[in-house]
Amino acid sequence: MLEHMARARSLPQPQAATSPAAPQPSDKSGKDILSDFLGHVVLFGVVALLFQSPIPLYLGAFLFIDGERIELAFGKIGIRFDRDTIGPDLVKGFVPLFAWFALLASLRPSVPAWLATWIPPDASWSFIAGIALALAIVEAFAALAMRRALPWLGLEISAESLTCSTIKLVAAVAVLACLVLLGSL
Repeated sequence: MLEHMARARSLPQPQAATSPAAPQPSDKSGKDILSDFLGHVVLFGVVALLFQSPIPLYLGAFLFIDGERIELAFGKIGIRFDRDTIGPDLVKGFVPLFAWFALLASLRPSVPAWLATWIPPDASWSFIAGIALALAIVEAFAALAMRRALPWLGLEISAESLTCSTIKLVAAVAVLACLVLLGSL
């Protein structure tokens, strides 16, 4: 038994194939992410104090949060994202959407009347989070469908390209239209 274990340990372990299209991990450390976050908080906090409004803080959070920073932050605490699963798309889609909707909700008093009708009048944080989560789920399923369908059709598109983003948007809008049509029946 021990001989078998020693032989298995001495065999070379299979390595994951690295494709040129796969994004390489960044060299940013947790300290860099934290200092970047603190820089955003200080900068937009000073602007918020000058204007006596929380809107610059929401804008700063929206500008700070992106998919790469989320993935790096989770990686630093030991959570790794698998590339071909729905989880990373869900997490990286929810956080920016939540920041965007929080920014829109804070801008409600100062937006034009035609746009103010689209923003709920007394949106609570849980309602904003629910809308962001629903849209992130729809977008994640659209991305999953695209990842499954494009190789079947023989197309190679980078996940970070404008074409990929456009196809995901069209697929997400189509899924939302279907949900709205089903809800109106």
